[in-house]
Amino acid sequence: MRYAPSPTGHLHIGNARTALFNYLFARHNKGKFILRIEDTDLKRNVADGEKSQMDNLAWLGIDWDEGPDKGGDFGPYRQSERKSIYDPLIQQLIDEGKAYESYMTEDELAAQREAQKARKEMPHYVYEFAGMSEDEKQAKIAAAKAAGITPVIRFHVPEGQTYAWDDMVKGEVSFESKTVGGDFVIKKRDGMPTYNFAVVVDDHMMQISHVFRGDDHVANTPKQLMIYEAFGWNPPKFGHMSLIINTETGKKLSKRDETVLQFIEQYRELGYLPEAMLNFIILLGWSPVGENELFSKRDFIKMYDEKRLSKSPAAFDGKKLEWVNNQYIKKADENEVFAMSIRQLIKAGRLPQRPTMDQIEWTRTLVSLYKNQMSFTGQIVDLADLFFNGPADIDDEAKAELEADTALTVLQEFRKRIEDVDVFEATAIQKTIKSIQKDTKIKGRQLYMPIRIAVSHEMHGPELPETIELLGRETTMKHLDAMIAELSK
Repeated sequence: MRYAPSPTGHLHIGNARTALFNYLFARHNKGKFILRIEDTDLKRNVADGEKSQMDNLAWLGIDWDEGPDKGGDFGPYRQSERKSIYDPLIQQLIDEGKAYESYMTEDELAAQREAQKARKEMPHYVYEFAGMSEDEKQAKIAAAKAAGITPVIRFHVPEGQTYAWDDMVKGEVSFESKTVGGDFVIKKRDGMPTYNFAVVVDDHMMQISHVFRGDDHVANTPKQLMIYEAFGWNPPKFGHMSLIINTETGKKLSKRDETVLQFIEQYRELGYLPEAMLNFIILLGWSPVGENELFSKRDFIKMYDEKRLSKSPAAFDGKKLEWVNNQYIKKADENEVFAMSIRQLIKAGRLPQRPTMDQIEWTRTLVSLYKNQMSFTGQIVDLADLFFNGPADIDDEAKAELEADTALTVLQEFRKRIEDVDVFEATAIQKTIKSIQKDTKIKGRQLYMPIRIAVSHEMHGPELPETIELLGRETTMKHLDAMIAELSK
């Protein structure tokens, strides 16, 4: 199995899923997983694109047996370094009459497509030497060369042929040769092979037995089967995975859809856990046996079965991803969550770049307060805003709570007693609240809610005694005095 990204940007959710399905198949079947960089589109390659792909794959927990960073028996593992392999094979096809030099310019091709659209035809390449004698053909080629036109190499599409395969996901699929758009380019003007040629050569040379890829590659498959046939090679077994759709719109997840974060890098920056991302992505188009939805990578490898890949579109549900990640955060090591969270607070400017030991320990307690609430650690910045920017305005629902006859009594008693607490920490604060209950007989919501609203201006949040401890005596007293004054008017 292999995953073959282009270094044209960050790792997309859909590409990560492709990598994972190939990886799980390889590991489940005790095969090898190869990373190959498809960088023949020189204009679209971006600086550090390859590094970004590899870093994010590794972050997800995907390891590979062979690749540009590891080497292997079938290298090089960058297509740009394999030109000496492709060129003789392209020449072989030319010598056998299965490919030829094409001198049509981009302007001529564009005009041809526009004319076809005007006639309501599917755009396709029309053989430029059709109806010419050999002398006429050579004269046209000579004129093109004299004009300095660099040719592309096109593959002769066989006429009247059917190309079919048993897809691991879709079942039986077939295409007529006339539907692929005419003779297609296998070598570009810059001398680099096209995707549909290079991928065939690489998969054959690297002895790839199975290939999972996105449904958008289905139309490429007949072209690739033609190349396999031309060389007399056996193709791998293909599986084309269902589209990923936006749950909100029901449309295909497009990189231009800005309502959904679509790159692994973005989720890393927000503070998602790699184990949770891996879990969520694998379940986009693959279903396990039973009702459980949370598994380790080892679990997935053990139970992986390509027969459970869905033919139906996979719905990308951001809320479901948040739920999955929250489950993982709850179970995660305290130190890991703290390390991720304090980085978020520093990045947001809530803490200095180099916090003091006291600030670090205070933050550790803060993070433990909110750990179970966080869907991703980036949320700590907003969740804990009270501790950095003070309380927000009280909403109408909270004001209604403070209209209870007992609210002012509770706050006055708490203010008086909390001032005398020797050690301002959660256990002592909880005992103080309990003492008010004992002496005033006010309990439950009428006891806790006025205190929570007074100190935080919120009706919901983490444990109240711990919240008050973190706010500190001075800030707590200040908030209480302000609320008591307001209620005493």
